[in-house]
Amino acid sequence: MAMQQLGDARRGRMAGSIAGFGRALRRAGVPMDARRIALATEAALLVGVQDRLDLGAALEAVMVGREQDRLVFREMFDAWFRDPELANKMLAQMLPSAEGKIEPVKHRPRVREALAPPRPRNAAPAQSEREVDFDAAMTASHRRRLRHADFNALGAAEYALIERLAREIAMPVPLLPARRLCLDPRAGSQARLHWPGVLHGAARTGGEFVRLPRLQRRDDPLPLVVLVDVSGSMERYARLLLAFLHAATRPARSRGGRAGRRDVFAFGTGLTDLTAAFRIADSDAMLAAAGAAIADFAGGTRLGDSLAELRRHHARRFTGRRSIVLVISDGLDTGEPEALERELLWIKRHARRVLWLNPLLRFDGYAPLARGASVLHRHADAMLAVHNLAALDQLATSLAALMRRG
Repeated sequence: MAMQQLGDARRGRMAGSIAGFGRALRRAGVPMDARRIALATEAALLVGVQDRLDLGAALEAVMVGREQDRLVFREMFDAWFRDPELANKMLAQMLPSAEGKIEPVKHRPRVREALAPPRPRNAAPAQSEREVDFDAAMTASHRRRLRHADFNALGAAEYALIERLAREIAMPVPLLPARRLCLDPRAGSQARLHWPGVLHGAARTGGEFVRLPRLQRRDDPLPLVVLVDVSGSMERYARLLLAFLHAATRPARSRGGRAGRRDVFAFGTGLTDLTAAFRIADSDAMLAAAGAAIADFAGGTRLGDSLAELRRHHARRFTGRRSIVLVISDGLDTGEPEALERELLWIKRHARRVLWLNPLLRFDGYAPLARGASVLHRHADAMLAVHNLAALDQLATSLAALMRRG
């Protein structure tokens, strides 16, 4: 592509191209705001548009803030600046439609969905050219409606949009003081001195005590053990909640530099360890790996048998009664309630909290009357809703309140 055809980076076609590129990244799930788009315009002005690789590296440096978004950015950059004529049409105030040609390229789902919105059902594209419709940003009323829409009642396009929005919801894991100490420059004068550091510093300054490093108890994030129901009744929730948990529970580092532990399992008729898949930075790649690993997706539910397998083969995943266990299920278990109760009692002895995240709380007056739901309700420390975006927003607040109560 002849990048120099797009003009001056401060005004005209190039400025509009970068602004539209930023909006496309936001639709693909990459955090984007006006400040980053302005920095991208300045970066394009500094490096120039003669070299495509230099321009891409400069824009990536100021527009991408998370490692998992880098591959999405690069694919979006290649697709967006492939055809200058189409790019200019797409950037004209985001008109409803534009005509142009795009070579068929295999992109990630997030990039593909952002660049190629659905065509009308009965409209067949011509062989020589095709029409692409671009929708404007969501109106406030539409976004408000989607925040309270049940995941199970969404259409295909709305489901894809909600999945991207769910990845932007943060769920900070609660921190608790650990037994070990760490150097903390913010520690007050009452904190314990780090004598080896004091003496080493004095040796470098001729015996003068210029700096007095102090120790503070570090705050460690509580370990998470997540159990996601992938049975038939949870099919519409499982993929979306996996994407949400992958982004929202990304291991954060504590004050002492220690990353939180996160173990994720899927259960249906058996137990599947998804911890390795959750280490993948990109959410789309994680979902692909999880889908390949889960052999009983959309099958039945035998929670008691799955928890027994967890106890036999993964008991060491529970860290000294500090783990928070999240059981994401509707409680429609087909196994024996006695076996489920026995395994839940074992988990209660080895975990700090057991939280039941139940999508059936969308119904007013819901009562856990099913056998498995009754056992879960009896032994869970709390039952929280996860059926829409508003409920996911409240999850972090509820989790922090439960930790304070304990």
